[in-house]
Parts: sequence; C-alpha cells; structure tokens
Amino acid sequence: MLLWLVRHAIAVSRDDPDCPADPLRPLSSRGRERMREAARGLLSLAIEPELIVTSPYLRALQTAEIVAAALQNPKCEIVESPTVQPGAQPVELLDLLRRCESDSVLCTGHAPHLDLFIAFITGSPHPFTSLKKGATAMIQLDSLEAGAGEMVWLQPPRVLRELGRSWHPPAS
Repeated sequence: MLLWLVRHAIAVSRDDPDCPADPLRPLSSRGRERMREAARGLLSLAIEPELIVTSPYLRALQTAEIVAAALQNPKCEIVESPTVQPGAQPVELLDLLRRCESDSVLCTGHAPHLDLFIAFITGSPHPFTSLKKGATAMIQLDSLEAGAGEMVWLQPPRVLRELGRSWHPPAS
C-alpha cells in the first residue's frame, strides 16, 4: 500500500475572537491559497490515491477537499474518520488501513498525531518528523503491521508550492 500523510493547512488563529470551537476551526484564506499551491505540487508528483481519509475537524476536511480537487480524480472518495483526529492512537489508523480495500490512501490530519503514526508505522521508538502545515509524507507499506512501513519521502509545504508553481501539465 502507498500511504500519503498530509498535515492540514494553516487554520484561523485560535486567538481570533471569532474563532469557533477547535473541531469547527476552518482554514484561513492564506491557508487555502497555500494549500492549493501545495496540492498542485502533489499533482506534479503524480500521486494517485484511491481513497482520502480525513479527520472530521473542519480544517483537515477542507485540506482534503483542496487536495482532491487538485488531483483531478473524480473516483477518489473522501471519508471522515476519527482515526486521524487529535488524540487518536496510531494503532487506530493502522486498523482502519487494514480494513481498507484501497492500495493507495491519502490521509489528512493533525500534528502530532501524524508524526506519531509515522514513527509507529516505520518502527521508530520516537517521532523523527515534525510535519509543517501543508507538508506531505509518503510511506510504502509492504504489510499492514507496526514497523513495516518505509518512509519514501517527506515534502515540506514550501517545496510542494514551488513544484506546483513550476509544473506544467503534459501536452495532450
């Protein structure tokens, strides 16, 4: 299985007096724009998830929708799951992946959950990543067991945005 883990984009500040409760906190306009650019970078990398699993928190769901739109795959379903929301345990996401019938899955979620999952799935005793908002990590899973994953790459949002700005679709 190929697995892409995307940390949600920049959200409205918690300090904003109009900021809603955390699960309802949306992306900021800057976050939406930067994520569109980063998602175009993901398109340039030719990632093709069959399924997108997202935290039900609004900012993660909005990130998933931006990525899905950029990848231009109308067959790619977006499913909300508490396995990628704050406070979820890494084993919960692994259990969901075991039940999944897709060979390529993209998950949008939060820090530090995604960093903890990367450590768990690659067999590291401690997190070794710190995904920035809008960053993406690609993991190859030859089996769906803790420690069986291999980190293929990690792209910071700045690199994804640059890829997106410089990428041109192939001529038809």
